[in-house]
Amino acid sequence: MKAEKLRVIYRKDYRPPDYRIEAVDLHFDLHEEETLVRAVLEVRRSEALLGDVPPLVLDGEELELLEVSLDGRPLEKREYQVDERSLRVDSPPAHFRLETLVRIRPQENTQLSGLYRSGGIFCTQCEAHGFRRITWFLDRPDVMARFQVRIDAERRRYPVLLSNGNRTATEELPDGRHRVSWEDPFPKPAYLFALVAGDLHCHAGNFRTRSGRDVRLEIWVEPENADRCAHALQALAKAMAWDEETFGLEYDLDLYMIVAVKDFNMGAMENKGLNVFNAKYVLALPETATDEEYEAIEAVIAHEYFHNWTGNRVTCRDWFQLTLKEGLTVFRDQSFSADMTSSAVKRIEDVRGLRSHQFAEDAGPMSHPIRPESYISMDNFYTATVYEKGAEVVRLYHTLLGAEGFRRGMDLYFQRHDGEAVTCDDFRVAMADANGRDLSRFEEWYQQSGTPRIQCDGVHDAEARRYTLTLEQCAGHADAETAPLPIPVALGLLDAEGRDLPLRLEGEAAAAAVPTRLLLLEERRQRFVFEGIESPPVPSLLRGFSAPVKLEFERMPEELAFLMAHDSDPFNRWEAGQQLAQQVLLDRVSSWGKGEPAPLPDAFVEAFGRLLADTTLDGSEKALSLTLPSEPLLGQALECIDVEAVHGAREFARAELARAHRGAFEDIYEREGASRPYRFEQEEVGRRRLANLCLRYLASLGEASTTEELERRFQEADNMTDRQVALGLLAEQSGPARERALEAFYEQWRGDPLVLDKWFSLHAQSPVPETCERVRALTRHPDFSLANPNRVRALLGAFAMGNPLRFHGADGAGYALLAEMVLAIDSRNPQLAARLVSAFNQWRRYDPARQELMGAQLETIAARRDLSSDVYEIVNRALAA
Repeated sequence: MKAEKLRVIYRKDYRPPDYRIEAVDLHFDLHEEETLVRAVLEVRRSEALLGDVPPLVLDGEELELLEVSLDGRPLEKREYQVDERSLRVDSPPAHFRLETLVRIRPQENTQLSGLYRSGGIFCTQCEAHGFRRITWFLDRPDVMARFQVRIDAERRRYPVLLSNGNRTATEELPDGRHRVSWEDPFPKPAYLFALVAGDLHCHAGNFRTRSGRDVRLEIWVEPENADRCAHALQALAKAMAWDEETFGLEYDLDLYMIVAVKDFNMGAMENKGLNVFNAKYVLALPETATDEEYEAIEAVIAHEYFHNWTGNRVTCRDWFQLTLKEGLTVFRDQSFSADMTSSAVKRIEDVRGLRSHQFAEDAGPMSHPIRPESYISMDNFYTATVYEKGAEVVRLYHTLLGAEGFRRGMDLYFQRHDGEAVTCDDFRVAMADANGRDLSRFEEWYQQSGTPRIQCDGVHDAEARRYTLTLEQCAGHADAETAPLPIPVALGLLDAEGRDLPLRLEGEAAAAAVPTRLLLLEERRQRFVFEGIESPPVPSLLRGFSAPVKLEFERMPEELAFLMAHDSDPFNRWEAGQQLAQQVLLDRVSSWGKGEPAPLPDAFVEAFGRLLADTTLDGSEKALSLTLPSEPLLGQALECIDVEAVHGAREFARAELARAHRGAFEDIYEREGASRPYRFEQEEVGRRRLANLCLRYLASLGEASTTEELERRFQEADNMTDRQVALGLLAEQSGPARERALEAFYEQWRGDPLVLDKWFSLHAQSPVPETCERVRALTRHPDFSLANPNRVRALLGAFAMGNPLRFHGADGAGYALLAEMVLAIDSRNPQLAARLVSAFNQWRRYDPARQELMGAQLETIAARRDLSSDVYEIVNRALAA
């Protein structure tokens, strides 16, 4: 490892920049073999500096410096110093213009950071530190400048030249080249800079703001994808209208652009006025995209648009504050999606994702607070903790202050900090000041890692007609010494008929006329006494998942079945079913190797049947309620993960439930699975989800008639949602039907990269014994490429993170394959390699034999010379766990 790669950056070491860049003039001269970038920076020394004049030190990577001048005078070599990562100018004046000319080679940029080529398109990705791969700059988010940009390119190859802000001029140049000039009127940090050049089609629309301005909306795609943009454009207009209505936030430019590219490390990027997107989050037709992908496109389009205010107009002071923009914007996009679809279904889906990914992260070697204290590579901290747990912490403010109080806090936040780079503390203080509340204790949520636990105990006193609830909070890590957190606990008490009781706390004059009370657990241990409770109630705790914690409350199966049937809170009704299913499944996991598993309890089978027959639930909510806990979630509940037992117990339960309720499954499938024209509407999405869930249960019986139905549905489905489910279920079986369907799918869609990704993923996630060998063979397939992140994630990511049974095969072949691929990818795309290698993070949770196999692969990766800082940090934290 090189010394600079080992450098640890600490939040406590932050200091303001010695110099500010007030304005930037960039001139890009794009060619096939090289690009020249001329940058003119208006630089001013900080007025707060006293004593000796510090040097100006600019960041840069892989830049060939051709010229450097100060106030128009070329500098001699003795007047500056340049190395691989910095350009230093000693004793500059207080205010000056620095001009540099550099040569870069975007066509060789396999990291996909900075300016690179994706197919025939030039595009950029500058967050977090990509701009320094374009030109010399103070590449930190608290340096905000106004940008002017000129782009020169060959008109035939690159007729479309885009950058941030407003187009100010176009010009024809000699030799078939042309120039387009852009100006962004708003100061921004360099990570929000964007440039795109290519032969692109524009799918355009308009949006009229509430103040009466007309905003032109442009979605730019490769010409062959011109017919796949309508849903994305509609989603953008919905997001703009929602943000005006909900938060009073109006778009501030006259043009909003989105560009879809094939090769992208992330989902999308919120560059001011010019969002660059992974194509999978833009392109959709019913024949090519599933319902879940339609929903994801709507959510990601909204997320990046919402960043215009929460991230762009107000940005981060430093990268430790990343959750300031990402956690807040995830909360906003979750709220938007809840309003566009079903709030109950959306909340359940978000919590499922949080538990599957973030809770596991909290329990592993990469555990960190939502505001980390240190990092080696910032790219490693675009995590579920920063995003999803960060959103849950923002939700705590909303829960505690209410919608109106949260809006007051947001208004004050923008009033105080528009155009500034600020901290998480600034957001918390705005929330507090706007509502006259002391929220200083919320600082603890930004400082503690791990998932907090709440231990609960309830006692009813019949004589006193009281119910006493005792809540005790425990730190996320058993050995951590932490202060108590402020934890909102939403609670209801149900009587014997399943009705919500009126709740009156000790000392209150009257009972609250609402079914749910919000308790604030602020101490390590607190008692809450409810008066006027005639008989023992059934508590419904943490309604709506009011805080990102683990609730430890021993429940009998009968009580969980009761809550499944009667709880008025949709989330807790679903939660009770999941807890009951987990109890049943874990019992069978523990006895899996002892012979024939015990039949499922009658009470569980009957409760499942009642849910299946419940006509009050919409299709999506019922499908979620009838879905058994996933294998990774079951694994989290075990001290030592037994992958074969977890998989076997879950498959056994699925087949037993299918046998017990076969008639109901068949009736629902026949009714809801009938062919009808595709519409992306909530009711229709729910219908498809419920029909396909029934098909999954019936397929678990392994009968020839069901296989025939899967083949028929695969062949006749007119939409990708139904077709992919049928193909996925066929792919779970060994035999000719599987091979026929996979081959037919490939032949039809081999020319469509996004659809072909599904084909790779279905191979990778199959439970058939030969999956690991098939995945290895597919890494040599002509359509597989390590250069395309989507394809790598579709095959290797889906295998390592979506197929625990086969990735964790006892022979260690899956581990060896992943380690080999991580090392092959690391030299070309460290961010992608680091994402993959994190599949080893839970290695200490497995049996000694698997630990030895995984540990050996981690040691092999760690021993690699010139390992990237991204992978080095992940691997060494895992080994040190």
